[in-house]
Amino acid sequence: MASKWRKVTEYLGLAPDEDDADYEIDDDFDEAPERTRPVARAARPAPVQPEGDVIGTVRPLPPQPRPASSVEFEDTGVVVRPVSPATASPSPVVVRPAAAVVTAPQVVVPTSFGEAQEVADRFKARRPVIMNLQEVDRELSRRLIDFASGLCYGLGGRMDKVANQVFLLVPSDVTVSEADQRRLAERGFQA
Repeated sequence: MASKWRKVTEYLGLAPDEDDADYEIDDDFDEAPERTRPVARAARPAPVQPEGDVIGTVRPLPPQPRPASSVEFEDTGVVVRPVSPATASPSPVVVRPAAAVVTAPQVVVPTSFGEAQEVADRFKARRPVIMNLQEVDRELSRRLIDFASGLCYGLGGRMDKVANQVFLLVPSDVTVSEADQRRLAERGFQA
């Protein structure tokens, strides 16, 4: 047992190897190392010396034009210089968010995974989709749910379970109308 342990410690480098015991380190050097010829340095161009009197040739640079809004860094922090009124745009621009589109959901009852393309096409066309998986076997249902959840995540929509094995896929900035929500509730679906 001890020999196995010794071999393991030698293998890991935690103990001296028995084979290396015969190896002697020779600290005495008999010969001087060979001198190699130094490598020639690359030729550098000689520095250019100005001709004539150098004194008086230094002058300040003209000031650089600054952008309309400039940011400068000082020792105490950041200084922001506002846009001057002369360079500002003549009228302020008003940005309004787009109103949410209200559309009726379209029902898709897939029978194979190939029909997932139809769900994706309708979803990409910014239409809500009801995916009814009640008549589909468990494995296909799982694959279609995974596909639909990835579709919603990738395109920024949402996926709601409205009944057992029935899902509502809603694209971003699209809402389901109140009338359609009432109709879903009447069918037994709750949106």
